[in-house]
Amino acid sequence: MKHENSVTFKVSGRRALFTDPLTKSGGEKCTYPLPTYQALKGILESVYWKPTFIWIIDRVRIMKEISMESQSIRPVEYSGGNTLAIYSYLTDVEYRVQAHFEWNLNRLELASDRNENKHYFIAKRMIEKGGRRDVFLGTRECQGYVEPCEFDENQGKYDTLTEMSFGFMVHGLNYPDESGNDELAVRLWEPVMKNGIIEFPKPSDCPVVRTLRNQLANTFFPGDNFSLCDEIYKSEGGDL
Repeated sequence: MKHENSVTFKVSGRRALFTDPLTKSGGEKCTYPLPTYQALKGILESVYWKPTFIWIIDRVRIMKEISMESQSIRPVEYSGGNTLAIYSYLTDVEYRVQAHFEWNLNRLELASDRNENKHYFIAKRMIEKGGRRDVFLGTRECQGYVEPCEFDENQGKYDTLTEMSFGFMVHGLNYPDESGNDELAVRLWEPVMKNGIIEFPKPSDCPVVRTLRNQLANTFFPGDNFSLCDEIYKSEGGDL
């Protein structure tokens, strides 16, 4: 289903690391075979985001063959110095993403900023410019590049593959800012790719949710630690 404020974009890069949390305990990281909902949401938040709304990732299309390679890495240890580790990355990735935004109804103090046209057209322009902030494909060493596209254009590697299951994976995180609960929770699901496309359930529809810890939401004060972006919008040619 395509919403009125839907955006589509292409994100690509030489490599990606969407870390499987089960591989982190030993100090070495192995990527999931595809991006998580939370990773794609983070990419779109780097392109354009305000606490007034929440990005909802609708679906992703896998354009290139899923391939991995391992590299020797010397990460910095918290106690000082370096250690040797093996990280497994995805290589030569390209994804088409469709998403839309919904108002964050837990942010009553930002109700005056709920101008759909303003945020939609700023988001479209930021996609055309490649994003407001640097885009990373899972981790900082994996630079990503964003550009506008049509979701269904061009041939994808898995367009003719009827179905592929990827097992149990992390979907994303429930932050208190968005959920309204004073806790941080993780969502889990079992993604299935059909003809190269993975349809994401909304965070509220995820089948498994587990609390990680208690946590309070951040507080925003318009004009203090939060700008309504009106001046930026006007400078970019928009009408309020």
